Amino acid sequence: MSAVSLSGKDFAVEIRSEVQARVGRLLEFGVEPRLSVVVATDDGGSAWYVRSIARAAEKVGIACDIVDLGADATTDALKAQISELGRDPSVHGIILQTPLPPGVQTSELVGLIDVYKDVDGANPTTLGLLMAGVPTFPPATAEAVVALLEHHEVPLEGREVAVVGRSTVVGKPLAHLLLDRNATVTVCHSRTKNLAKVTSRADVVVAAVGRAELLGAEHVRPGAVVVDVGTNPTEDGGLVGDVNAGEVGAVAGALTPVPGGVGPVTTALLLRHTVHSAEK
Repeated sequence: MSAVSLSGKDFAVEIRSEVQARVGRLLEFGVEPRLSVVVATDDGGSAWYVRSIARAAEKVGIACDIVDLGADATTDALKAQISELGRDPSVHGIILQTPLPPGVQTSELVGLIDVYKDVDGANPTTLGLLMAGVPTFPPATAEAVVALLEHHEVPLEGREVAVVGRSTVVGKPLAHLLLDRNATVTVCHSRTKNLAKVTSRADVVVAAVGRAELLGAEHVRPGAVVVDVGTNPTEDGGLVGDVNAGEVGAVAGALTPVPGGVGPVTTALLLRHTVHSAEK
């Protein structure tokens, strides 16, 4: 068996095309959608991701400001910047990029992001709205997983899904989005006993734990659908996922590639969220 590749590239192109058309209509009314990405790190992987967002935004006509406060930025400086962007009517989306400088706690900052501009679903209030079923911006990576599965017509209703990882960025909000699609969800984590026993009974496995090639063939039942959210840098400058693609690809029915799977869809959804905010 060789797994079908669930690529996100063509789907991301579709989303960006839709976004570009919506941007065009906003520009006719004198509204230029604007996304601000607050950065306080010299991490290379983070810099690459931020540049990819800026390039994608430019292609669809969204202005993207990279607000780089430096790797030694203080909590107070970051708080002031986020608050200022929240008050700026020309800014429609705010992203706080991680990692942050040593000693700066993400939890002290995300609550300051204006909920209406919280295009990556970081504010605890946004997450609360999501859990309550109130329309809001879900974390883009979590939403991308569900959107990609639906794009490839992978059924979720009534199926068993194992999510490996319980972060507030992916695992927890993803579990809720899957429950909304009437899936039966098990969230696995570092304290889960016999991980392979849990994941190998699932129809769909989502790996979102941030450990390179953690999941192997023993974690997947034959024919299962596997979504790899991981983006772990390699020594040669490449990327590998949280799934051992060679092993799992020989067992699974379908597998998302890394890169080119969830990542492009995540970026495209951030742009969609930004233009939606501008329309509101």
